[in-house]
Amino acid sequence: MQTLVCRFKDTMNKFNLPNPRRNTLPEPVFLILYDGVCGLCDRTVQFLLAKDKSAKFKFAPLQGETVTRVYERHFQQKPADFESIIFVKDYQSSHEIILMKSDAAIEIMRILGGFWKFVAMIGKMVPRVIRDRVYDWIAENRYQWFGKFDQCRLPAPETKDRFLK
Repeated sequence: MQTLVCRFKDTMNKFNLPNPRRNTLPEPVFLILYDGVCGLCDRTVQFLLAKDKSAKFKFAPLQGETVTRVYERHFQQKPADFESIIFVKDYQSSHEIILMKSDAAIEIMRILGGFWKFVAMIGKMVPRVIRDRVYDWIAENRYQWFGKFDQCRLPAPETKDRFLK
């Protein structure tokens, strides 16, 4: 009796059965929609660019074209004056999820990992009503406290691929 030897070790397992196909789904895209003229938002984006070594996050200003497509998929109409960060989990997939205000901030910290994951766990223990009131208070005062740009800042050449219009 002759035994067949598989030359491709990755295709067979120890039971001489084909290995299941590896997950070929694309990596999830985490998109952060932010106020491009806000000093606090700009600093937050710069912070995330520095901390996100594996480039998990992509960014788009609320004043850009990308936000219009997101609004069309998830909202009745684009609010005239939107005061919140929007976190789009699994951007452009069939199971795209929108998180806003404190939920968005907590999920971003959780994905960032490390110390920030711990901060996110602590933040999640605070009731959403309280978190969102604090968020709204900061959003209402952000221009006075952190300044406002005349237009969205252009990304640095080394991070340009992480920004959508």
